[in-house]
Amino acid sequence: MKPLKKAKIYSDGGARGNPGPAAIGVLICDEKDEKISDHGEMIGEATNNVAEYTAVIRGLTLASEFGIEEADYFLDSELVARQLSGIYKLKAEHLKPLFAEVKAKEKQFKRVTYFHVPREHAKIKYVDKLVNMALNKAGH
Repeated sequence: MKPLKKAKIYSDGGARGNPGPAAIGVLICDEKDEKISDHGEMIGEATNNVAEYTAVIRGLTLASEFGIEEADYFLDSELVARQLSGIYKLKAEHLKPLFAEVKAKEKQFKRVTYFHVPREHAKIKYVDKLVNMALNKAGH
């Protein structure tokens, strides 16, 4: 397989209760939107926003392992997408370390562009299913 230079990444994070048991889902696709890899996992007790940021960190980590250099990143959290794009200012103290970790991971890429998409988007529904499968598997 030739190295994948550009990719589309989709992720979601969610908690049952806010905070509560939380999980993340990540989907990495090629430029044609064909699945390369997916991942779902429990992350312990967290808020929805912590789960969303954790999912972005995992998505960027997986993308860098594939040697991806440029990524269009899609998520259904308008808040997180706009904070990472610099449209909204990050005010929540507990999210600042996660924000800093995302920004550090971005340095492994030539470009990462974030997009807010509705939760009805087919690929967002897919990563949401990964979140729920991880939560269900853990008995939450």
